[in-house]
Amino acid sequence: MEVLVFLVPLALTLGLIGLMGFLWSLKNGQYDDLDGAGWRAIADDEPASDKPAP
Repeated sequence: MEVLVFLVPLALTLGLIGLMGFLWSLKNGQYDDLDGAGWRAIADDEPASDKPAP
């Protein structure tokens, strides 16, 4: 039971660090364009070339 003296503050500290990281990423615009990244991944920007690269 004495281990709870260490584990409870450790869990609260790690939870607070995770919350602060989430709020920081939210503030910096990480979640602004959720659809754009998916479309950019499947977009075909350049047509395929029939010639091999030199």
